[in-house]
Amino acid sequence: MISENAKIGKNVKMGNDIHIGEYCVIEDNVTLESHSYIDSNTIIRKNVHLGKGAFVGSHCIIGEYLMDFCVDRREQGYSLIIGDDALIRSGTVIYTDSEIGRGFQTGHNVTVREKSQIGNYVSIGTLSDVQGNCQIGNYVRIHSNVFIAPLTKIDNFVWIYPHVVLTNDPTPPSTQFAGVRVHLFAVIASGAIIMPGLNIGQDSLVSAGAVVTHPVEAYTAVAGNPARPICDIRKIKNHFSGEQAYPWRNEFKRYMPWIDSNFASWCNNLSFDEKVAYGLDTVDLGFMLEGEE
Repeated sequence: MISENAKIGKNVKMGNDIHIGEYCVIEDNVTLESHSYIDSNTIIRKNVHLGKGAFVGSHCIIGEYLMDFCVDRREQGYSLIIGDDALIRSGTVIYTDSEIGRGFQTGHNVTVREKSQIGNYVSIGTLSDVQGNCQIGNYVRIHSNVFIAPLTKIDNFVWIYPHVVLTNDPTPPSTQFAGVRVHLFAVIASGAIIMPGLNIGQDSLVSAGAVVTHPVEAYTAVAGNPARPICDIRKIKNHFSGEQAYPWRNEFKRYMPWIDSNFASWCNNLSFDEKVAYGLDTVDLGFMLEGEE
């Protein structure tokens, strides 16, 4: 169903079973794949490709203008691609000149700036701000009120909890920036602040409220201001069961591709190319996979 109050531009391609709500604006050269639902008062700007099964809430702007258009009012031909099965909640603004994989989800009033490369099955929570020129891998969970500065690189299977700040300016204010790199399986707990240019190692744990001023080694938990190493994560016990809590991938599977089995079995069944794609081909996973000696 297309509302009679919606405005549809030129060369718009639509699949089957499309809903476009009251007072939506769909600009020129937009592609809406089948089974997509666009709620009222949303704007989808030029050259956006929205994959199958998308739900876009009300009052969103998808494909927002970059600064150059705001200055000279001239179209630059940028595009935005969002994969299948997106769930984009109300008030979200996603700038053009980015590419986002399938299964993308946002909370309310999320901002994703330009030149962002975001993988599959990424979730970004309410009021979070991804400031562009960032790379975010697959199965990354970013909770509410998180700030991610430009040039940040986040690997696959990373958890970032509410009110985390990833910075990029070593001597503010300046024009020389250094993005944070967060490696595979790392967890950054609520309220942590990560200083510019730091590596947060594979399977590391940054405790709540930590102010991280030095690189964090793999399998290391850090805490405090300034943050200091406190232990190997493999020594941390589950608060309720008393069992080993980390690496979390061996105990936790919700939202993850190994939800129907376990991490070791899932990893063993990957092809070499799939392991490369997930960044699992060269890292120490902290356990021996079945069949290895």
